[in-house]
Amino acid sequence: MLNEPDLERAAFDLRLALARIVRRLRQAHEPGDLTLSEVSVLSRLDRDGPATPGALAGGERVRPQAMGNTLAALEQRGLVARMPDPEDGRRVSMSATEAGRQLLLDRRSASTRRVTHALAQGFSPDEQRRLIEVIPLLDRLADSL
Repeated sequence: MLNEPDLERAAFDLRLALARIVRRLRQAHEPGDLTLSEVSVLSRLDRDGPATPGALAGGERVRPQAMGNTLAALEQRGLVARMPDPEDGRRVSMSATEAGRQLLLDRRSASTRRVTHALAQGFSPDEQRRLIEVIPLLDRLADSL
């Protein structure tokens, strides 16, 4: 196991590297495009199906008020829709609209093409395998934060 200073340095370097990747991928999108929070919520609704604002706030680890703002922005753009919660008609449930799903598909395709090109052009087959092997660890790290 690494000592505390080594872990802190690794955590700092990892955070910087991930921030650079996200920033570079975001730079490819149009100004006025979705925020990272909006993309995350829309992706969650697309992947997991309808959810209440409270459940979304818990899943994204944000305050309900912040989730309300994010959902309002997505709803205003026609990317999510509200409907009565099937389990409790007094509550509301949010779902991705067809326009929201299509926007995600377009974004994913463009981002995936950029990453695929970078991996193919800038990394050896061994480096590509090593990067692929670390993905589950990064997912686990994201879940533990």
